[in-house]
Amino acid sequence: MPNAQTLLIVDDCPEDRRIYRRYLLQDPHQSYRILEADSAKDGLALYQESYCDLILLDFYLPDMSGLDFLEKLELELAAPTAVIMLTGQGNEGIAVQAMKQGVRDYLVKQYLKPDVLQLAVRNALKQSCLQAELCKTRERQRLITTTALRIRQSLHLEQILHTAVVEVHQLLRCDRVMVCQFIPTQGSQIVADSAKSSCELEIGNFIREYPQIGSGYEANWSEICDRLPEKFQSPASLVVPIQLSYNYTNPQPWGLLIAHHSTSEWQWQSDEVEILQQLAVQLAIAIQQAELLAQTQAALEAEKQLNAFKSQIIATVSHEYRTPLAAILASASTLKQNSTLLHQTQQQRFLQLIEDKARHMAKLVDDLLSVNQSESGKMRFQPMLLDLKQLCSESLAEQKQLASDRHQLSFHSTGDLQDFWGDRRLLRQTFSNLISNAVKYSPQGGCIKVDLKANDAQIIFSVKDKGIGIPAADRANLFKSFSRGSNVDTIPGTGLGLAIAKACIDLHGGEISLESEVGQGTEVTVILPLRKGNGEKS
Repeated sequence: MPNAQTLLIVDDCPEDRRIYRRYLLQDPHQSYRILEADSAKDGLALYQESYCDLILLDFYLPDMSGLDFLEKLELELAAPTAVIMLTGQGNEGIAVQAMKQGVRDYLVKQYLKPDVLQLAVRNALKQSCLQAELCKTRERQRLITTTALRIRQSLHLEQILHTAVVEVHQLLRCDRVMVCQFIPTQGSQIVADSAKSSCELEIGNFIREYPQIGSGYEANWSEICDRLPEKFQSPASLVVPIQLSYNYTNPQPWGLLIAHHSTSEWQWQSDEVEILQQLAVQLAIAIQQAELLAQTQAALEAEKQLNAFKSQIIATVSHEYRTPLAAILASASTLKQNSTLLHQTQQQRFLQLIEDKARHMAKLVDDLLSVNQSESGKMRFQPMLLDLKQLCSESLAEQKQLASDRHQLSFHSTGDLQDFWGDRRLLRQTFSNLISNAVKYSPQGGCIKVDLKANDAQIIFSVKDKGIGIPAADRANLFKSFSRGSNVDTIPGTGLGLAIAKACIDLHGGEISLESEVGQGTEVTVILPLRKGNGEKS
């Protein structure tokens, strides 16, 4: 038999109260705890002292009418309790008015029988229970909606997670709320926490048992969430998954939403479980919105950088091509118009000038193509067996030819530099760019030292000059495209050499560094891991 329901009989007739009591206690389907009052005043006072599931109310009371009783019950006590009105004689007008004031049923005393009263009370209690559940559901949905709106007010992940734990903490009135995120290859970690200073809860050890969850593990969420409280010795914890759905596919695990009570005897109610589950869904939606925003912003920033890069390329080409083109055109025009008047030596000088400027322009094109491939992640890496000493000597010879007698270039090598596994084109370009920079920024007659050595684990290549040096404030950006020292004055250049060199060295798994002092010179060092013929490290 169901648990006993508390009934309050408010009737000034003792005989009627005894009859109602007897009829109700005979009900085979329901048990009752019955309270009695012989006036409206006593009935209201008794109701205020003890919660009642239903009131049997006489319409005619000595101190006020049943309708007045209902009004006081609603206005003064705000009581939603079910009420059945009883009267000595039927009156349709009274019945209608009573129903409007929320009375569940209206019974005439002279026609009252045990089964009639029993059925009326059971139905009224059932209706009251359903209404209470409906109100509870509406209030729960209102709270969930309100909380979800607060969580989703921000589009920034950190703020979303902070708001979530704070709002759930207040809503469920628990001691601690946490969000645990699964991070692929890194395990799991707490990313938001509402813990009070006095609240202690360790979950890290358990979370580390499930690093595979963040890597697409097909988790049995029911099992995991049920086991969590036991694992971190907190049976009063409630755990629900946060799962993201992309393109309406199967939900992917993102993390856990955990609510905790420090009292181990705490029993979570079904509506609290439902609230946390629904808020986990809303939190998942907010997380996806934040991720979408971050992706959109990243795409816009990438497009912005690409446009800036394109503009820089156009500006560089138009600026760097103007001078050599003018020299080529002037030389070609002179040769065309005065070929018969010029000595062979003069003709050769003009032809050499044309060749030098054409080489400069070709190198600029190569540099621009290389930096574009690097920026877009499309730089080709085609390793083969190389003789690094020979490769470096070729680059040095090329720069000596260009430098003529204006600079002193020395080269020193040690160790086994043969059978190195690397990309010939990229390393040749790196060596040439670094030597060319040293020549460009050194005074006439300056000495440039090129050193190449091998040990058991790595190749070390360095270029040292005694040129203008680089200000400390400029060094951090020198390996970025189009970056140059602020002290270059009229020395021509694109600011691409070091950026290309770094991209080439990165593809080889190496490192490049720079030491410099203004007015004293610069040394650039490249370290390459020594690899066998199959490309593996020695």
